[in-house]
Amino acid sequence: MPTEERFNESLVIRLNRIWPKISGKLGGFDNNEVEQQYKKRGEEMLLRIMNNPGPLKKLAIKIKMDLPYFWLSEKDRLILCGKIDWLEYLRETDTVHIIDFKTSKSDEDPKSLQLSIYYLLASNCQKRKVVKSSYWYIERNNEPTEQKLPSAEEAENKLLDIARQIKLARQLNVFKCPQKTGCSHCRAYESIIRGDTVFVGTNNYNEDIYIMNSSGMPSEDQSIIL
Repeated sequence: MPTEERFNESLVIRLNRIWPKISGKLGGFDNNEVEQQYKKRGEEMLLRIMNNPGPLKKLAIKIKMDLPYFWLSEKDRLILCGKIDWLEYLRETDTVHIIDFKTSKSDEDPKSLQLSIYYLLASNCQKRKVVKSSYWYIERNNEPTEQKLPSAEEAENKLLDIARQIKLARQLNVFKCPQKTGCSHCRAYESIIRGDTVFVGTNNYNEDIYIMNSSGMPSEDQSIIL
């Protein structure tokens, strides 16, 4: 969207207009009270952005591909693809700043490969040099927090190693989880297998949508260690 049009309409009004598409069980909400809590939280984050647009009111880069991708390894037939949250165009140096929006309350895991993936995609799917990367924790911060720029070679080697492991696991139909007691990535699928969920339909990406029964949802820790 052109720079001058991005904030012509309130982001909160836009959210309210599309909210019916994800309301109720289709959005994963077990009851109206929980849904309204999430909706209010979303509105507050959008208000923060409207009051502190920062780089969002400046020029941006749009990659022409609907789903940016490139060959991570033609030999191994491995493609890396994904959509980058935001690419700020730095006019003075004709370079690019990657911004990854974060809606979680906690900081991103230092071991996360998110910025590495974005860095490789931005470097291979458009011509300008990437010189900066940031997380923007929009629930609590008024501006992005700059992160160390990934090493291209290190990022590519890490992702290629993981991609090869995934490819082999799929070919053999065998996957050994390094977490012996399971991890957060698998718990939702384990809940589906146990029957703790209800199938509610498919989304625009043709993915199955399930909602967890209240009995199957883990309770949040109500205390903190100071």
